[in-house]
Amino acid sequence: MSLGQCPNTAYSRYRSVAIGMLSMFALLGITACSDITEDTVKQQHSSTSGIIYCSESNPGFFNPQIDTSSTTSDASAHQIYSRLLDFDEQTGRIIPGLATSWLVSKDGLTYTFQLRRNVAFHTTEYFQPSRNFNADDVIFSFQRWLDEDHPYHTVNGGLYPYFDSLNLAQTIKSVKRINGYRVEITLYQPDSSFLANLATDFAAILSAQYAAYLSALNKPGDIDYLPIGTGPYRFKEFRKDQFIRYSQHPQYWQQTERPEHLIFDITPSSSLRFAKLITGECDTIAYPSQTELEVMQANPRITVQEEPGLNIGFWAFNTSKAPFNDPKVRRALALAIDKSTILDAIYFNSATRARSIVPPASWAFSPNITDLNYNPVEARRLLKEAGYANGFNMNLFAMPVVRDYNPDAPRMAELIRSYLADINIAVDIQTSDWDKFRADLSAGKHDSVLIGWSADNGDPDNFYRPLLTCSAIPSGTNRAMWCHPEFDAIVNAAIATNDIDERKAYYQTANEIIAREIPLTPIAHAFRYRVHNNNIKGLTINPYGGIRFANVQKTPKVQQVQKPQQESR
Repeated sequence: MSLGQCPNTAYSRYRSVAIGMLSMFALLGITACSDITEDTVKQQHSSTSGIIYCSESNPGFFNPQIDTSSTTSDASAHQIYSRLLDFDEQTGRIIPGLATSWLVSKDGLTYTFQLRRNVAFHTTEYFQPSRNFNADDVIFSFQRWLDEDHPYHTVNGGLYPYFDSLNLAQTIKSVKRINGYRVEITLYQPDSSFLANLATDFAAILSAQYAAYLSALNKPGDIDYLPIGTGPYRFKEFRKDQFIRYSQHPQYWQQTERPEHLIFDITPSSSLRFAKLITGECDTIAYPSQTELEVMQANPRITVQEEPGLNIGFWAFNTSKAPFNDPKVRRALALAIDKSTILDAIYFNSATRARSIVPPASWAFSPNITDLNYNPVEARRLLKEAGYANGFNMNLFAMPVVRDYNPDAPRMAELIRSYLADINIAVDIQTSDWDKFRADLSAGKHDSVLIGWSADNGDPDNFYRPLLTCSAIPSGTNRAMWCHPEFDAIVNAAIATNDIDERKAYYQTANEIIAREIPLTPIAHAFRYRVHNNNIKGLTINPYGGIRFANVQKTPKVQQVQKPQQESR
């Protein structure tokens, strides 16, 4: 259907997505049409009845279960869906969500969840539910990614990267319906991080009734593109490279005060996002540029929030390829770069130097791990010892998008290339459209990559297993493609106990293995920022995932006489 052939509706359906299609091809097949223009959409949201968020790129799906991209999480996890459990943003404690309470057996193998009643799913123009949330929806949402024989498992690719990276399909033995509002989950072995993983953005609860409806229409792929959830906002429309529209879910179970409308204005340029914030076209923006933060902080109409980030920006080596399968070569590359200069040039005092994959705020951090300092002489010696005295050619993938943990990967790649030239290594910097970039990474086309990770929960396991275990390679979260059985055994032992001292000892050993083998070079733990106009209230920095608009309000603009006090780090 072309734009000129669209029916006269307030929103438009995507074309049906072929089962098993990769997301980037599915997204290219989307046709969104509407009888309203982009300017009209923005006018509808310019009053206090709507909020405009300038986001940086397009989501891959509208389901965080099947995509670890923060763009997908921002667009779906906390706007459209709810989870069994949630995190208190202030304390990091696990709190009730769609589950009002839970019990854990003494052996740590059985979890029983009491479910919340009277929780309504979204009513939209493409689906009208006839019942509220119940145990069937939990069973469907879990079995879709757990059971390879489930009818929805292979829909839209059959990949569930976060769950796969943690090997949860081999951790969970069964998910049973006790009654309409009670579910029992049994594990094969204890997992001290299990509840925290159920509170992450990826553990969204979908509608089993909607899935059955789509199956009857022979359009199962729509489940991840025309979403139905129980979150504060309902999906209305998506125009690639333009905007996403949402409307308030009037029966949201938390009954928070929030605007009637929400729009994501997709604006890849950070300077253009800032300009839109100044002119009032956007109320808040994603990933402010470090070079513009001082200007923002000086503006009396803008609030800049700042907090240390639970993240890691790193340079990963594809250890499945020669010569990067040699620890000596990896160590030589790490020694060849000056991290201090890179931090000054890229982060502008908005990050701390990293010596391990976990930040200093984590209880698994090992202060005695020695960071590698700039030493090109030693780098050349190691290369000669490894048989590469004359150097070699390599590629370096640089993220095309801005992230807190790496605000300018292409610029960082240029600096690294200049350092590696001093040890006779020629670097080809490669970047591309974000969807293609991630597909090429998953296919292992990279020799090395500048990328990173932000914590999805407060448990340190969230760094170790997704980033560096063998099971995380097929999921695409282990960008080093590093498989080290000793490391896997250590981190698996760490989650098998609830004793913090024991877990600290295991992670100390894990940190030592990483420092010795160097599958990746930690570069920075970056501060996180949330920038918005002063008439936006209730917007906070979510330490464990995507942006949340459930409690955000917009008041009439008032002329500011004094600069509001900035939040300290």
